[in-house]
Amino acid sequence: MNPLPPPPIGRFVIETPRAALALAGVPFRWRAALDGAPRATGEPVMLLPGLFNGDRSNTIMARYLRTLGHDARGWALGRNFGQRSIGADGTTLFDRIDAIAQATGRPVALVGVSLGGIMARLAAHRRPDLVEQVVTVASPYAGPARSTHVWRLYEWISGESVDDPAVLALAEEVRRPLPVPATAIWSASDGLVNGLGCHVVGEPGCRSVEVVSSHYGVQTRLVVLRAVAEALAGNR
Repeated sequence: MNPLPPPPIGRFVIETPRAALALAGVPFRWRAALDGAPRATGEPVMLLPGLFNGDRSNTIMARYLRTLGHDARGWALGRNFGQRSIGADGTTLFDRIDAIAQATGRPVALVGVSLGGIMARLAAHRRPDLVEQVVTVASPYAGPARSTHVWRLYEWISGESVDDPAVLALAEEVRRPLPVPATAIWSASDGLVNGLGCHVVGEPGCRSVEVVSSHYGVQTRLVVLRAVAEALAGNR
């Protein structure tokens, strides 16, 4: 029996309408989400998209962070197809982070959505010299792959088996406490991944922030954008 099962199927079924309703409300609550949010002074932030998504999926988050003064950039690696997108050892991703760090003269804050957050944690473990902090958003780094409703889709898109010893070893590395400050933003009402697998209670150096959100479109939820901004400011 899976000790951390995926969310109930009923919650999964209503993911799309929940996300659509939240997105429709963005224009009406945009100003309120900005009021009182912590401002930045050009700090570099790289946004990592979720499975099968590219930088377009993070357009609203990028705009929000830029409005607050962050130098928010996409990862520029196309759609996220797992290790195929970042290289077997992550070097393609590390090169992109290094390029931003070189251009800005300082380490980069990584904000990763779902699978993107798992990759952000990998980068922080492998190249902490390039990473200022990590913020994960609905990223199931702490639980088994089968605690989600998307593990089969991940296998199909990435070409990797979640039971492959190399994949399991990578997952174990990602779960370890990070050498840089971190924040894990998660939702107990997530319909695709078990929220308990998106954070580790008492993880050293990592703050846990619970929000109410679907998984689809989580990066467009204004409560999530505000949580990201506060995490970036609090971990400076």
